[in-house]
Amino acid sequence: MSFIKNNAIKNVVWVTADVHYAAAFRYAPDQAKFTDFDPFWEFVAGPINAGTFGPGQMDLSFGPETKFVGILADMKQNRSPFDGLQFYGIGRIDGDTRVLTMSLHDVDGKRLYAVDLDPEA
Repeated sequence: MSFIKNNAIKNVVWVTADVHYAAAFRYAPDQAKFTDFDPFWEFVAGPINAGTFGPGQMDLSFGPETKFVGILADMKQNRSPFDGLQFYGIGRIDGDTRVLTMSLHDVDGKRLYAVDLDPEA
């Protein structure tokens, strides 16, 4: 993370899969234990057809702020795909504005969460 900051690599977004729930997290140094980094986002999407479970205990090292989570930690774990808690994500960059829109959807395509990330912010 320090390397990314020290080399002025901007607009870092992490896309995470195979964790069996959907979520969006923003990480910022002003809330973190480790502070030598620029803010970044992580988007989690999955599973496409497997048992749903999670999320677990968050590591606070990078100051995570939960913006969205598709399944609550106290819900029954390893839920069947027939329960409808299957998720996927889409990232779209507008060619004119360069704004990245990240969205998380349920198995029926309903948009559950979306955020626009301005490359200049």
